[in-house]
Amino acid sequence: MEVLFNCNLSKLIMGGGTLKSFTCKCVFLFVAVLILRALLLLPSPGFGGVEWRNLVHIKNNYSPSFGFGVRQGKFLEVPQIVWGLNNQKIAFARACLTARMLNRTLLMPSLSASLFYKEIDLLQPISFDKVFQFDKFNALCSGFVQLGRYSDLLNQTQVIEMKKGSGRKWTIERDLDQLRQHNNGSFDDHEVIRIIGKNPFLWHDHWPVKDYAKVFECLVLVDEIAQEADRVVARIREVRGNNENMELEKPIPYVAVHMRVEIDWMIHCKKLEQRMNIYQICSSKKEIMERVRNIVGLKTPVVAYLAVADKLLQNSSILEGWGEGFLPYEKKKLGVDEIYSKYPYLIQSAIDYEVCLRADIFVGNSFSTFSSLTVLERTQKMIRMGVNSMCGSDVRWPSYAYNIPGESNGPMRWVTNMSDSSLQAISYGTNHISC
Repeated sequence: MEVLFNCNLSKLIMGGGTLKSFTCKCVFLFVAVLILRALLLLPSPGFGGVEWRNLVHIKNNYSPSFGFGVRQGKFLEVPQIVWGLNNQKIAFARACLTARMLNRTLLMPSLSASLFYKEIDLLQPISFDKVFQFDKFNALCSGFVQLGRYSDLLNQTQVIEMKKGSGRKWTIERDLDQLRQHNNGSFDDHEVIRIIGKNPFLWHDHWPVKDYAKVFECLVLVDEIAQEADRVVARIREVRGNNENMELEKPIPYVAVHMRVEIDWMIHCKKLEQRMNIYQICSSKKEIMERVRNIVGLKTPVVAYLAVADKLLQNSSILEGWGEGFLPYEKKKLGVDEIYSKYPYLIQSAIDYEVCLRADIFVGNSFSTFSSLTVLERTQKMIRMGVNSMCGSDVRWPSYAYNIPGESNGPMRWVTNMSDSSLQAISYGTNHISC
């Protein structure tokens, strides 16, 4: 500092001084280089087109209390992700956001191909990049979260383990404090932080819905699975009912109904109703059909694609009783069961998710994670298309919850509240939906 003052740096910069010594010349040159470097690193408004605008959006609107930026030389490792497809997507997003808070790259986790979550030896691990596109994810989420491979590790330091707490004494505040402690000091010197304990779906939630939504937007199915979903949707669009020989101007619209009537769900929802003292969770087949038929403004004929876990059904009567104008189809009747049967549970669920996501109308259960994430992505789609009144009577891609009565005894209109401070409602269900 003394050298700087002796050289009258302020006068030099303003052009009122002279460089009289070799030392002053060096100091001035050093400062000039620093200023030039800072100017060169300023972001250009035109850089990257849409991608740059997305980065600005992320920087201004996502988790401002946490650090921005993702280091590629520091990593977070998480346990194998388990349970159903959409619970796994939530767990994956939670792991990504945890890594983001720690300013680390998430090591590509292992998903679970099977639905078994209690029998560890039956989990059938499947690599993330066998389901979702690795490079596409990093490109879409660049600057927000980042995935790395184990081959990226240099193994220069010993792995440090961070055990996630459990039980009633482990609060959201304690979980957050633990993450903050591991974000600095000696903890941050380690190349890899390995989280051990309960699976990521059961970690405490510290992030708003819009942060999760950003991660979900970066999940793109690998081509093989996406093409299978294309085949199923194309088969649905080909349905003509009793007018198969007629040339229609456009395909019959289809309603995708996430029909939760399987035996495992009915047991679960009855217990949930008793525990929460809410009687708008379970719905019988008869109630679901009645609600769908009473959707205000629904024009027939219409295809009703029934997304259901066929193997868990007690009977096969879900195609009966829909009434005139409705053309109900499930996998077997549609002739696509051979597409599903060659894949494990996780892939089957991913295909059905895409079919529901692309439907003209979606009807699901607000206490189902599958339904909730479908509605979240459909809400995001409407936001991107500039829809202002998403609960209006003439909205494209509307969604409904059949477990909650709406207008004319039809299902309740449903959009995701993107300003929610946590994913609690989507993770565990709610009967308070935005419309």
